[in-house]
Order: sequence, then C-alpha cells, then structure tokens
Amino acid sequence: MSLEESINNLEVKLSFTEDLVDELNQTIYKQQQQIDVLINEVKALKVQMASQLPSGGHSLRDEIPPHY
Repeated sequence: MSLEESINNLEVKLSFTEDLVDELNQTIYKQQQQIDVLINEVKALKVQMASQLPSGGHSLRDEIPPHY
C-alpha cells in the first residue's frame, strides 16, 4: 500500500469518525432534553402530592385500614 493510499484511508476513517461523533452529540443532546422534561415532571408531581396530603400532618399510610 502506498503512502497516498494510506493517507486516503485515514481521511476516510476520519470523516466517518467525525460523522459518528456528531451523531452521538445529537443523541446526547436529545437525551438531555428528555431528562430535563422528566425532571420537571417529577418536580410537578412532588408538588401535587404534597398539596394533596392531609392537613393534619400525617399521611394516608399512618391511617388504620377500614377492616381493622
């Protein structure tokens, strides 16, 4: 294999590597956006759950079930 062929092969590999890195960066960016949305949803659910707790300071888990 000549030097020129070797250089061409390296350039092709570099091009594919750059494309792969760009694709992976886009995937990571999209995943981070999804994570941010999910974090906001969990925060909203926590607020909603906190607002639905009984005002007596105890939770439904502390209550005795009706069959006792």
